[in-house]
Amino acid sequence: MDFKDRVAVVTGGASGIGAASARCFAARGAKVAVADLNGDAAGEVAAGFGGLAVACDVGSREQIDDLVARVERELGPIGIFFHNAGIASGSDPLATDLDVWQRQWDVNLMAHLHATRAVLPGMLERGEGYLIHTASMAGILTSHGNLPYAVTKHAVVGFAEWMSVTYHERGIRTSLLAPLGVRTPMLGDTGSSFARNAAGPIREPEEVAEMVAEAVEAERFLILTDEIAQTWMSYKTSDLERWLKGMRRLQAKIEAEGA
Repeated sequence: MDFKDRVAVVTGGASGIGAASARCFAARGAKVAVADLNGDAAGEVAAGFGGLAVACDVGSREQIDDLVARVERELGPIGIFFHNAGIASGSDPLATDLDVWQRQWDVNLMAHLHATRAVLPGMLERGEGYLIHTASMAGILTSHGNLPYAVTKHAVVGFAEWMSVTYHERGIRTSLLAPLGVRTPMLGDTGSSFARNAAGPIREPEEVAEMVAEAVEAERFLILTDEIAQTWMSYKTSDLERWLKGMRRLQAKIEAEGA
């Protein structure tokens, strides 16, 4: 899909991958709406290319509906929706409060559903549209130490796969972004435990944004940020028992290091 003159929405667009992608899409000729819980920061990003900024809590169905209505009123029919906003908090099932689970469920998964329900009818009527879903390699493999994040990102992977299978022949294209480490506010500094456990190289948001844009232009489903991720996927699918043993060893190492 060509970005030129398309209306694109990027959630979580005030920083990190979202901000870089909003700028990247705009540079390719899209009319971009930057949506973020931090409306002021979204405004700063959008001002850089004359885009639209919308303060939005994607964990709220009502606010997503309002976001879609405003963007279509001010910019036109939405052709590309980048479900990028996400949060990471919590640990294991005993230590994590249920309200933390619910918030991650709402932001990391249900936001994708609510936005899709809002934009999909129009896309189907026009016979084309593009949905981009940010998951994580934590959703394809798993992660150490943050169960709510791993579970909700697994759900995003399933959602995106189902959408691709079901709606591709009706003109709706789907991409799934599954990054390893990316230098964003969620990652923290490179010495943080989250960064140390990410494994693989730490990419810059601008690198990832280019990968996303190129995948959209090629209408490619899976977007991996490093070749090693494909290798790990192969290890998991070819011998799950061996892969689980390796992950257990890594978990023991992390616990021994106090990460």
